[in-house]
Amino acid sequence: MVTYEELARQFRWEVPDHFNFAAEVVDAWAKDPGKLALLWCDESGREARYTFAQIAEHSRRVGSLLRASGLEKGDRCIVMLPRAPQWQLAMVGCLRVGVIPIPCIDMLTAGDVRYRVEHSGAAGAITTRASAEKFSGLKLRMKAAVGGAPGWLDFDAAVGAASPECPAERIAAEDPVAIYYTSGSSGPPKGVTHAARALWAWRYSSLYWHDLKPSDLMWCTADTGWSKAGTAILFGPWSCGAAVFFYHGAFDPRRRLALLAKHRVTVFCAAATELRRLIHEDLAAHDLAALRLAVSAGETVNPEIVRRWQALTGVPLLDGYGQTETLMTVTNYPFMRVKPGSMGKPLPGLEAKVIDGQLAIRLPNPQMMLGYWNEPERTAAATTRVGGAEYWLTGDVVRMDEDGYLFYEGRADDIISSAGYRIGPMEVESALIEHPAVQESAAVGKPDAERGEIVKAFVVLKPGHAATPALAAELQEHVKRVTAPYKYPREIEFVAELPKNASGKLLRRVLRGK
Repeated sequence: MVTYEELARQFRWEVPDHFNFAAEVVDAWAKDPGKLALLWCDESGREARYTFAQIAEHSRRVGSLLRASGLEKGDRCIVMLPRAPQWQLAMVGCLRVGVIPIPCIDMLTAGDVRYRVEHSGAAGAITTRASAEKFSGLKLRMKAAVGGAPGWLDFDAAVGAASPECPAERIAAEDPVAIYYTSGSSGPPKGVTHAARALWAWRYSSLYWHDLKPSDLMWCTADTGWSKAGTAILFGPWSCGAAVFFYHGAFDPRRRLALLAKHRVTVFCAAATELRRLIHEDLAAHDLAALRLAVSAGETVNPEIVRRWQALTGVPLLDGYGQTETLMTVTNYPFMRVKPGSMGKPLPGLEAKVIDGQLAIRLPNPQMMLGYWNEPERTAAATTRVGGAEYWLTGDVVRMDEDGYLFYEGRADDIISSAGYRIGPMEVESALIEHPAVQESAAVGKPDAERGEIVKAFVVLKPGHAATPALAAELQEHVKRVTAPYKYPREIEFVAELPKNASGKLLRRVLRGK
């Protein structure tokens, strides 16, 4: 068996000059007409299966639709869909013709959508009938909704009528091909822009961390707007020839286990918050014999969860670490001893250092983003030079032990990590300040056994408003309406004033201790 040291020493990047995921991956596997790519179901029991050949054909029709609607290589298109097969079809169709998809979760509000459309200059949108109204008043050249909507194309009907002849665009390795919006510690969300080389490179986390083979069926529970969905539901597994399981339904631990058993899932990826719930179920009541590996990312998996999961299932649980800007960079591996609580070691081909307590990734690296969309200063601010080499500073505080294992110890900035979601405090504060009773507010992460962290808000009220439980509940509902619901403060504390320094800057570190 190969050791980590041997693998890291032997690994060499061989980045192609050009890479189109639709042509080089989907079309390549489509040569086997019966090879399964996608198994989908929802909580009502509906199911659908797609082979790579069917995905290839449908994505050609999506590409034809985009071109016929006037979208060209380099144009941006919002893809705001739930966990439905149309998500994969839309994503691959965009990539086929060089249109840059911007995946978004469908919980976004109209304000969230407007910001993304205007900031990116998006020319198109693919969403659902229920979400179409969130795009009201926005100028777009192409609008398609699953289920149709007034003034929108019916996505399924339009794709079915589109031409199946759609030559793939020639995409250079450095061409931008995807944008993911991620929360920042200050200011609005950032548009993380990735190149074609990154989509090519992300296969390696599936090869070494997921240990995927063409015979595998992988289930990753991430939402469609997160970069983790891109790497673990689309780019990584399909690059390895593995099929993916895709479930649309609310989280229910018993249902999760029943689906794992029914569909004979072999590799399972879930956030630590879900795993904490699963280990308290009667796992012996479910036939998990097909499952051979579980992985987790997005928040640290507590050591006791790692130990208990393996004791109950006999299946390893491998934690991993990544960012929207870099995707998976540090993971545990099936062939390596696991130290519960550790993120593991860097992926082969990646050099990591601890600089001033922060995890730093040496540049250039093919997994690394091109930069933040139209914000070069923001990109440059997160890099540094050490010994003549350039490094990306992740903003995550880590320690490295004597064996080279990395352990996560928290954020260097104010980002809140709750149940795998990254939440910028300014987004919560901006929503709160829109309420007529709020004079000032501050949001911080508060440690929580279930979710890792929760959002806690400190609120200064305007004169004439009383600090009551009813008002706290009203503010929570207000935030849910103004911004995506997962960002709402689960705890609100009313205060007379917020701690600030001599220049008036908010001191969140003081609030984090309360």
